Amino acid sequence: MTENTAPGQPHTKQWTLRLDLFEEDDTTKVHAVLDTGDNRLESRAVSHRNPHDRQVPEIGDEYAAGRALIELGRRLIGSGRADAAANEPALHG
Repeated sequence: MTENTAPGQPHTKQWTLRLDLFEEDDTTKVHAVLDTGDNRLESRAVSHRNPHDRQVPEIGDEYAAGRALIELGRRLIGSGRADAAANEPALHG
């Protein structure tokens, strides 16, 4: 993670996303890892080629990677919701 926190300057961060793709026969598996520097989120997804379709490995890669990224996005939003809830000010009766 790279941060720029000089006074008067925008605060910037760099997150790292890694996608590992594994192909075997007509199946593609993806392991996605997002490292925010403060948190690490992971997801996995699979795609299977329809036996009637031509063999184009790129298509399986795209489907599996897309599914892993969608799940990673869901986890990231869930993490944000949990963090927001934990940081809500206590209600005074």
